Amino acid sequence: MELFWFIPTYGDGRHIGTNRGARAITPAYLRQIATAADELGYEGVLLPTGRACEDAWVVASTLIPFTRKLKFLVAVRPGLMSPTLAARMASSFDRASEGRLLVNVVTGGDPEELEGDGVYLEHGERYEVTDEFLHVWRSTLSGHSVDHEGEHLKVTGAKIFYPPVQRPHPPLFFGGSSPAGINVAIKHCDVYLTWGEPPEQIRQKIENVREQAAASGKTLRFGIRLHVIVRETEREAWEAANDLIRYLDDDTIAKAQKVYARMDSHGQRRMADLHGGDRSKLAIGPNLWAGIGLARGGAGTALVGSPEQVAERIREYADLGIEKFILSGYPHLEEAHRIAELLFPLLPRTSAVAEANSGQQNPPAGEIVAYEHFPAANGSAPLPIPTFNRKE
Repeated sequence: MELFWFIPTYGDGRHIGTNRGARAITPAYLRQIATAADELGYEGVLLPTGRACEDAWVVASTLIPFTRKLKFLVAVRPGLMSPTLAARMASSFDRASEGRLLVNVVTGGDPEELEGDGVYLEHGERYEVTDEFLHVWRSTLSGHSVDHEGEHLKVTGAKIFYPPVQRPHPPLFFGGSSPAGINVAIKHCDVYLTWGEPPEQIRQKIENVREQAAASGKTLRFGIRLHVIVRETEREAWEAANDLIRYLDDDTIAKAQKVYARMDSHGQRRMADLHGGDRSKLAIGPNLWAGIGLARGGAGTALVGSPEQVAERIREYADLGIEKFILSGYPHLEEAHRIAELLFPLLPRTSAVAEANSGQQNPPAGEIVAYEHFPAANGSAPLPIPTFNRKE
C-alpha cells in the first residue's frame, strides 16, 4: 500500500471549529509539513483546492526544492481553467519536480462557490465539461495536436511543446460518487478516490465501479481519504478524538451543515448522512468516527484507536482493493510524525518507501542515556507518577 499525507492550506490547529490552539498557515509552516512527510517516507501529499485554500499549484511549486521523493497530488479544475493551460501547467510542474506530479480532477460540488468563480453549470453539465476537458488535456500531453468542438469546449490546433516526464501524462486521480462522476472516472482516470465511509459501503462502491470499468475494458486502482487519530492505547485515542471537537459548539455545527446541505455533491451528501449533524451518532463503525465531519467538508471521518486497531482497519480497506491511503491528522506537523512512528511499522509498504533513504545511513533514534548508552529497543514499564508527602 501507499501512504500519503495532507498539506492543510486552509487551516490547522489542535481543535476544529475554533481558534483555540489554531495555527497560522504560513509558507514556512507548510514547508515544515512537506519536508517532514518527505523525510518520514510518505509517498506523497494531497493539496486541497477551493476558494478557502491557498492556491494548490503555487504552494506545491514552492515545495519542490525542499523535498526529494515526495509526490504532489494537485487539482485541475474543469470549468475554471482551460484544458490546454492546465496541460502546460502539469507538464512544467512534472518537469520541474522530475516526475513527481499526480493530478487530482476536481469538478466541484458547491454551486455558490462555483458561481463566485464564474461557473454557472448544473451538476450534470459540469461532468460533461470535465469529460471534454480531460479529452483535450490527455491528448495534448500525449503529444497530439487536437481539434475539438464539443458542447462546452472548443480548441483548434491545441498542442504543447514541452512534454511531461511521466508518459503519456501524470497519473489522474478522480473522486465522484454520482453516476456521471463514475462514468468520467472510468473513461479518463487511473485512480478512483473515495472518502472514508464504512467498509461495507466502500465494498459496494468498489464493486460497482469495477463492474462498470470492466464493461468498458478498463481497470482502475482505488484510493481513500481518511483522518487518523492514533495513540498508544485505545482510551488515549478516543480522548484525543473528543478533545479535537472539545470547543466545537452547536452554532458552528449548524452553520457548517447548512453550507454542506446546499451542495449538489453526492460524496458530500454521503458524508453528511453518516452523522446528520448529531453529536450522538459519531461512532459509525469499529474505530471509525465521523466527528470531524461536523465542521469540516469533504473527508469527515477518522480512524480512531491504538496502532494495532488502526492498522487492522487499514488492512480491511486494503483487502477491499484500496491501494492508496491519503491520511491526515490535527495538527498536521505533529501527527505526520506520530503516524509514521506508530503505524508505519505495522503496515505493508511499497518498495518505493524502502528506497526513499537508500544510500543514507540513518543515525540511532532517541536521546542517548547518560552520554554513552543508546536507548533500548523496548523500554521498561513506565515509572509511577511521583507524589509528594505532606503533613495534613
